[in-house]
Amino acid sequence: MYIVIVGAGDIGTPLIEIATAGGNEVVVIERDEARAEEAATKYDCLVLNDDATLKDTLEDAGADRADALISSTEQDATNIMVCLLAQELDVPNVVSVVHDPEHLNVFRQIGVNGMENPQRLIAEYLYRAVKRPSIVDFMRIGDQAEIFEISVGEEASIAGQTLTEADTEGLLPEETLVVAIDRNGEEPITPRGDTRIEAGDLLVIYSARGAIPEVTDVFGHYEDHAGSLRNRREQR
Repeated sequence: MYIVIVGAGDIGTPLIEIATAGGNEVVVIERDEARAEEAATKYDCLVLNDDATLKDTLEDAGADRADALISSTEQDATNIMVCLLAQELDVPNVVSVVHDPEHLNVFRQIGVNGMENPQRLIAEYLYRAVKRPSIVDFMRIGDQAEIFEISVGEEASIAGQTLTEADTEGLLPEETLVVAIDRNGEEPITPRGDTRIEAGDLLVIYSARGAIPEVTDVFGHYEDHAGSLRNRREQR
């Protein structure tokens, strides 16, 4: 692929490394002279020390024949301008990092695939690891919905129930789906109504309301981690 990467900062640099290591033809645009020189020295790519918000610069980078453009600068306004220019040049795949979550809708409105700031995502993962340690992994969808992995505890109310039975008894909250089951490291199970949930299963769950306690409690994890820590101190 021919990829134009705008920005060689904290986000752009590892992106350049991955893209060049993957055998892609990469052109980097970086306004800061020191960053541009470092990228040119370190990676097998063409680096332009110039302003990517100028259409001429994108044309010099060959954006009009690029397969994709990724904007990774520290400023959302700059990224939006770059993406609009890339669209004018008919770049088929335009992606940008978005630092302020409130700007995500702006990127959607102009038809750009915006990716929330990775530093914020990492912070959210770290917070979730402390607050809800039963959640193995998760992905946010929109403002509230999430897909997450969670294990089934020995005392879980859903353990031993089929999905039909669990639904009949009202165990699964509304708009909550069991998407897949990983059992004993074997091939993932695509659940049906007669599929029985067992203790120790690792489930992939979709929840329109996210991984809130009302959803995760059914899998045997009744955890408010901060409260658990307080309780342990009180018992000492």
